[in-house]
Amino acid sequence: MRVGIGYDVHPFAEGRPLVLGGVTVPHASGLEGNSDGDVLTHALIDALLGAAALGDIGTHFPSEDQQWRGASSVDLLAQTRNLLREAGFGVANVDATIVAQAPKLAPYTQEMRELLAQALDVDPGNVSVKATTTDRLGAIGRGEGIAAVTVALIDST
Repeated sequence: MRVGIGYDVHPFAEGRPLVLGGVTVPHASGLEGNSDGDVLTHALIDALLGAAALGDIGTHFPSEDQQWRGASSVDLLAQTRNLLREAGFGVANVDATIVAQAPKLAPYTQEMRELLAQALDVDPGNVSVKATTTDRLGAIGRGEGIAAVTVALIDST
């Protein structure tokens, strides 16, 4: 078994939908990014790649490559799952925390779990998604963006 940690943060950007864990969440702004800006899924991709010692999201999906412009991060997650399989690994479980002052995310975490589990080809019971705030401290607390931290456990297949 191997463990990986992922972290990502993106600033808000007007005129974009807010996508987290593949779910479009109603909010005034989305997140900046070359793809859909899905900070949760990006952190999860990094955790999985790190656990398998396969680099990071920038190694496989570089932001300078226009091929990934506007891409669905959940599709990138499915491609990451395939990279893991090719390397002889499967996903055991993942745990994720979204850090955002707003919007309230609890109503959307179950759908996020289901979409992420589908992309990873695991049972939703093996995917945990939680949300917290920074109690108005720092850039996240001022509403400048959203961060996510994830942990992934993989095993040999």
